[in-house]
Amino acid sequence: MTSGNGCPIQAVGFVTFLRHPRRFVAGIHLSNMIKSPCVYILASKPHGTLYIGVTSHLIKRCWEHQNGFVKGFTDTYNVHRLVYYEIHPDMTLAITREKQLKRWNRAWKIQLIEKQNPEWRDLWEEVVL
Repeated sequence: MTSGNGCPIQAVGFVTFLRHPRRFVAGIHLSNMIKSPCVYILASKPHGTLYIGVTSHLIKRCWEHQNGFVKGFTDTYNVHRLVYYEIHPDMTLAITREKQLKRWNRAWKIQLIEKQNPEWRDLWEEVVL
């Protein structure tokens, strides 16, 4: 099955996923979602491998990580669980904060995560809803 523009689609339950990460997530057009500069931390599991990134669209970026559209570190080490994020007023501040966090030692990063998310829950559901 394909969409009108030829992109393959897949029906899963009551939700249709268009297999094009830049346009739809769970049947919702991404241009209709709010965009905000964010710094985020992904983990492979509680106290597992960590990845720090920055994006202007957290929902889209997390979806891309979870569905294998981001090749490299997160794909290689299965780092897909959103465990921490910060929203910033502009991208310059978000990039500055990302660089700061990347310089931190691992213990400080874990303390930061556990202060807001002591159970290391995947915050994806919180972000999407």
